Amino acid sequence: MATALFPGSFDPFTTGHEAILRRVLPLFEKVVVAVGVNTEKRYMFTVEERLARIRQMLSDCPTVEVTSYDGMTIDHCHAVGAQCIIRGIRTATDLEYEQTIAAVNRLQDPAIETLLVMADPEHVNISSTLEREKLTHPCS
Repeated sequence: MATALFPGSFDPFTTGHEAILRRVLPLFEKVVVAVGVNTEKRYMFTVEERLARIRQMLSDCPTVEVTSYDGMTIDHCHAVGAQCIIRGIRTATDLEYEQTIAAVNRLQDPAIETLLVMADPEHVNISSTLEREKLTHPCS
């Protein structure tokens, strides 16, 4: 059994992210949830807050490790010993984007596979962007 990396900015980590992660857990010995840090990007939550939220949501998953990283995802795969990258797909737009990223990662290291996982129908309309909007502008 292999180790997988589930990377993302996770600002915030949503129930859609959690559902994808829980579906792939049986396929791997370990899954590393990797919170990406991009100094060019503005985040609602600090990396520490994102890590804490994810650890709390997944506290019942002993085969999950939660880390943060900056730089290239493929380099973090090497750092944690991951042989597979997990990415969630909600729409055709996501699929097109993720295929491009997977191709770039494959050029960097052909030994690391990308597994694209389709979102459950009830999670297709959930995104970190919409979750941030709800937090910023709650309904009265």
